[in-house]
Amino acid sequence: MSVVAKEKLVSADSHVYFTNEWVKERLRKDLHPVWDGALAKADGYAAKVLRGGQPQLHLEDFVDPSASQDPGYKTPAGKIAAMDRDGVHAEVIFPELGGARICNQALMGGDWKEVFSGYNQGMADFASHNPDRLLCAYQLPLADVDFAVKEVERLAKNHRARCVQITPFPADSGLPDVHDARYNRLWATIQDAGLTIMNHLEMKTEGWDIFRRDPTPQKGIFTALPWAPLAESMCFWILTGTLERFPKLRVIMVEPGLGWLPWFFEAVLDPRMGLHYEFPGMKMKPSDYFRRQMGATFMYEPVGLKSFYEYFGADCAYWSTDFPHPATCWPNSQAQVVSQCKEAGISDADRKKIVSGNALKAFAL
Repeated sequence: MSVVAKEKLVSADSHVYFTNEWVKERLRKDLHPVWDGALAKADGYAAKVLRGGQPQLHLEDFVDPSASQDPGYKTPAGKIAAMDRDGVHAEVIFPELGGARICNQALMGGDWKEVFSGYNQGMADFASHNPDRLLCAYQLPLADVDFAVKEVERLAKNHRARCVQITPFPADSGLPDVHDARYNRLWATIQDAGLTIMNHLEMKTEGWDIFRRDPTPQKGIFTALPWAPLAESMCFWILTGTLERFPKLRVIMVEPGLGWLPWFFEAVLDPRMGLHYEFPGMKMKPSDYFRRQMGATFMYEPVGLKSFYEYFGADCAYWSTDFPHPATCWPNSQAQVVSQCKEAGISDADRKKIVSGNALKAFAL
């Protein structure tokens, strides 16, 4: 057997499409209209306010045509088969239909908590097909910390949760940022449960102004820019001293792009901390907190990977397939990880960390 065929792979970012029917099967029948009504309100707001009356983008612009037609995009059995075809041992899974964006009091009134738990149950049922290989990133609402804590405890106890997803931009929803004391109990609960926080790339509300101004046919300018605000998220985690206060809390940035991160820490965060600005919550350099408690996923980015590896080392890089989005390497991941890491000058031992070892540790596999 070749070296390529022996590589153990764990993807820190993959996607599935939860249909409305999949979600509603986990809800009482009297809550089905609540779900449908919230979707209709959200769609109406997106059409009128966010897109300013312009047509929405087609799903085809955001998925690989072949991968999106594979059963692995919609069913757990299909997902396992797609992973086997790709030679991937396990994947962290993010749903395309975001529960936290729909399940809130503004759209659902007093029923939102029950629907939110039902949505997470949909992920748990998906993962139950093979919980050692299908690692769903369960969603948490920051608007209600008590409820979020209960969800963490329930999911960790009953469904072997390994990670949770929160928005990287709480202020976008009118909430305090991650350093606020109101979240202390939530971060402590996540930390004590050994779960990893996933801050997945998402569009800030202000980014939709770019959508409305973008003259290109597929809104390519709009699509190219969501990574940039993730710098804000990292700064709030690190510079406020939040990671210092919770030294065992792990936060992974999902789809940030790697190439800009060494520059950002080397030229901006580390030197400015000691020169002109005060950050009393920190006891180390910002880059030290990133190395100790944070990480970043990537798909195919050999130049950025090389720069990231040379600056941060191998312990906080997390490979991903991003199935079934356009950047996916599926079903050729086995060959791609070897060739990409070779191109980036990564040793065999460190390659194993990046393509599986770091994820095995972070997600308690």
